[in-house]
Amino acid sequence: MVAVAENLTLPEFQTKYGKGDRSYEYWYGRAIPKGMPTWIHGILQRIVMELLTEAGYIAGSEVELRIVPDAHPKPDVIATKGEVEDPYPTQAVDVVVEILSPDDTMPFMVEKCRAYHAWGFPRIYVVDPASRLLFQWTGSALEVTNTLTTIQAAKIWERLDLTRRQPQT
Repeated sequence: MVAVAENLTLPEFQTKYGKGDRSYEYWYGRAIPKGMPTWIHGILQRIVMELLTEAGYIAGSEVELRIVPDAHPKPDVIATKGEVEDPYPTQAVDVVVEILSPDDTMPFMVEKCRAYHAWGFPRIYVVDPASRLLFQWTGSALEVTNTLTTIQAAKIWERLDLTRRQPQT
């Protein structure tokens, strides 16, 4: 994933990249293309949202964060047990989840995790469909974990396998 190499103001970003076939994130003056989601990515977004909802959270996908003025990422999933701030969160919520797409880079994912941590997100996760690993941000690094909040990682992969085996009608 390559950032557009210009230093943009937010209004310039919104004019150039706000509409179109591909989604971009505003990241400290750069236009960063969102990873091109695959079927698995989309299914995992839904599964993670369902599991978080079952665990008592309100979950949403691709919600733009407006916590700082010079970065407006759109995490794959966010969730809260509190009130939903409408139209965009301006404060950290309980959970943020990024799901790796084939064209995502781990260095940028680490950069995002550092930012989420600095902005006050208490639970930061990265799901890697290729390796079937779940990572949690520890404050300084991503570490493999077996749980997403109280949800067993194995449950994510079980639901993914069940979804992929469902017969088409």
